[in-house]
Amino acid sequence: MTVDAHKETLSFQTEVKQLLQLMIHSLYSNKEIFLRELISNGSDACDKLRFEALSDDALYEGDIDLKLRVDFDPEARTVSVTDNGIGMNRQEVMDNIGTIASSGTRKFLEALSEDQSQTAQLIGQFGVGFYSSFIVADKVTVETRRAGLGAEHGVRWESTGEGEYTLETVERAERGTRVTLHLNSDADEFLDDFRLRSIIKKYSDHISLPILMVKRDEEGKPTDELETVNKASALWTRAREEISDEEYTEFYKHVAHDFEEPLSWLHNKVEGTQSYTTLFYIPKRAPFDLYDRDKRYGIKLYVKRVFIMDDAEQLMPNYLRFVRGVVDSDDLPLNVSREILQRNRQIDTIRNGSVKKILGHLGKLARDEPEKYSEFWQAFGNVIKEGPAEDFGNKEKIAKLFRFASTQNDSDVQNVSLDEYLERMQDKQEKIYFITAESYAAAKNSPHLELFRKKGIEVLLMYDRVDEWMMSFMDEYNGKPFVSVAKGALDLGELEDKEEKEKAEQAEKDYQSLLERMQRVLEGKVKEVKVSHRLTDSPSCLVVSENDMAMSMQKLLKQAGHNVPNIEPVLEINPDHGLVRRLQNVDDDSQFNDWALILFEQAMLSEGGQLEDPVAYVSRVNRLLQELGN
Repeated sequence: MTVDAHKETLSFQTEVKQLLQLMIHSLYSNKEIFLRELISNGSDACDKLRFEALSDDALYEGDIDLKLRVDFDPEARTVSVTDNGIGMNRQEVMDNIGTIASSGTRKFLEALSEDQSQTAQLIGQFGVGFYSSFIVADKVTVETRRAGLGAEHGVRWESTGEGEYTLETVERAERGTRVTLHLNSDADEFLDDFRLRSIIKKYSDHISLPILMVKRDEEGKPTDELETVNKASALWTRAREEISDEEYTEFYKHVAHDFEEPLSWLHNKVEGTQSYTTLFYIPKRAPFDLYDRDKRYGIKLYVKRVFIMDDAEQLMPNYLRFVRGVVDSDDLPLNVSREILQRNRQIDTIRNGSVKKILGHLGKLARDEPEKYSEFWQAFGNVIKEGPAEDFGNKEKIAKLFRFASTQNDSDVQNVSLDEYLERMQDKQEKIYFITAESYAAAKNSPHLELFRKKGIEVLLMYDRVDEWMMSFMDEYNGKPFVSVAKGALDLGELEDKEEKEKAEQAEKDYQSLLERMQRVLEGKVKEVKVSHRLTDSPSCLVVSENDMAMSMQKLLKQAGHNVPNIEPVLEINPDHGLVRRLQNVDDDSQFNDWALILFEQAMLSEGGQLEDPVAYVSRVNRLLQELGN
């Protein structure tokens, strides 16, 4: 069958144009990574063919020996990487090379433009390996054919990386893909056999497929034979003591498509009623799509060293979605599908065992390497906080990993564990006190903390968006209940001073008429007005019921366009404050109404709430200031 010539010139997606420019101008100091990325892509293509061939072995087209090949031509000034993997059809070439299909693209590019010094690390987070070809090449040619299609369905893609690419149909007998780099004048070093071999050994020795190069004789001249350059054995199948840190690191960069080294890793082999091997990595930085609903998971599933699938979400809970690595089972069937995984007991066993290993590893990291754990917490703490809602069985272990800011430290650094809090609790203290707010400053300066500061009782300061939701799943830790200092009636138990309690009860009686008068003014805004037991300096504060949403969370949800039920808080007033004492003697109803509303609105603002009518508030303040000045 003849080839129907079909050549067209197309433009890159806007984000790809920007990315190419950044790649070309920012990664020149680490040029050699292009070879690692192309080999990694070729390896993935072979893995995908092996998986698809499980249900249709005709895709092998009589050639079951999957492999990669690296060639160079000094005269033509080219380096090529060839694989006999799954290959691509015309549409797949357009989708995979002409477009970056990720919702995190724009955020990624914005971050790059803000901090050029971090370009390499940021590109690593995003994982755009193919485009690294343009670091060393002024033209790149891709020839490919998808397995199972006829030779006449070959595709040639070509571009100089300047905004456009050509696409044409060509005759290609072999399945798979060949990427040919036409090197620029600054890339002569890669037209050398020893240099290419050393890069392969450095970055790709762990690739389980053979990487072939032309064999050289004793004089260094090419022969007609090919030889394997790498070890070509799955790294995770080797004993831990045989694997160097460098090998672990390079395998991570391959499996995670990351330019940076991992923060940590754990490698385990489980034998017994079930046999499987896991190699998991904790990245240093959060990927841009960490909070993307359509995100990809980072675990590759193998069965007896045969690749089955990428991003196997059944193997890892959502709150550990940042983990990268492989699971290799000896017991699962080779024809396992995503549907089968969802109801497979063996998968449940692997998942549960893996989660316990990872939580244990993070706990050990926190105990033995606190600086490294602090780096982890900054990157992934908010994701770990999703754990109690998703994984009730491991709630205590997850909570042990939590870190918070606290009134004990004058810093927004989240470095206080719940165990440390328990150790510092006062003798008769029976509860873990915390406060949630929309920022560290709002939490630290909240009027709800005044009595706690006076008594020296430590309070955990929680100001991440996830905290309010997370704490709805946290009843206690190590037998000690959690209590929000901004919700419900304040009960310090045996820490409460009897004299202060009696004084507050007396004030409640003395101010009864004032409370009733304020209640009438604030009808529909507050549930009740009462004398506060928790204020020492501020004139007023708002308190919601124990099961109600904090003011700061209500504000966030409203800003996000959600319908939030109208929650009437309790207004507490400080009888020892000058403004409150002054209010008791105000006879003028209009002036009294202004004062009552201002005490309410100030309390609302200090909680991070939103005023219904800011202009009216400003007018009231100005009016009262003017009256005080007369």
